[in-house]
Amino acid sequence: MIIERIQVNETNILLKTDLINHDLYNFILRQRMDLINYIKNNGEFLISFEPVEVEEVPIIVKMMARAGKIADVGPMAAVAGTISELSMNFLIRNGAKYMILENGGDIALKVNKDVVMGLYAGTSSLSGQIGFKIKHESTPMGICTSSGTVGHSISLGRSDSVTVFADQASVADAIATSVANDAKGELDQDAVQNCLDKADEYKSYFRGIMIVVGESAGTIGKIPKLIKTDKKVVLGDLFDLY
Repeated sequence: MIIERIQVNETNILLKTDLINHDLYNFILRQRMDLINYIKNNGEFLISFEPVEVEEVPIIVKMMARAGKIADVGPMAAVAGTISELSMNFLIRNGAKYMILENGGDIALKVNKDVVMGLYAGTSSLSGQIGFKIKHESTPMGICTSSGTVGHSISLGRSDSVTVFADQASVADAIATSVANDAKGELDQDAVQNCLDKADEYKSYFRGIMIVVGESAGTIGKIPKLIKTDKKVVLGDLFDLY
């Protein structure tokens, strides 16, 4: 098993896999070039906060546009999750049996043993205290987190974390952004409820969602089993506690 960091400009993947010779760097580079070249001639794709229609386009553009349409957000909301998902599929095609790819808090994984994902939720007391037990038979899976208080991604709400579990990381990423945008309200529990109401609109596209705002939390759908941890989880540095 190897652990390595693969960085291609803004893409910053922490990879754990059993596949030693994978050439994932060049695969990611090609995907990014496809996206950059498309944006050069279609600037709206980069700046839109609303879904964008596309036709004959590279696979990365198609997946991002589809995810944005599902979650009613701009396609760039799904870029990190889409790259994680595409990278996972690339490794699977090349024979990997175990892989976890974390890209700015957006994870795609397929594993042959159970793992635990730590929860990072900013200054909330839940941060680093609980984790999600991911059963290997439930993978491949996308686990994506959006936050209004942590990280550089744009969020219109004030959630500490909105973590989405879905079949596809691209879709999970877009839904996490959309739901986190609704984390509004004077009281933390009001912000959580607003997120839950928003998430209900997308329930056919995810497995489960956990929302944390301050000391309040809520879930919808079926999330993995929660377990207590004593790890200091730092976003982007630790994603597998086993």
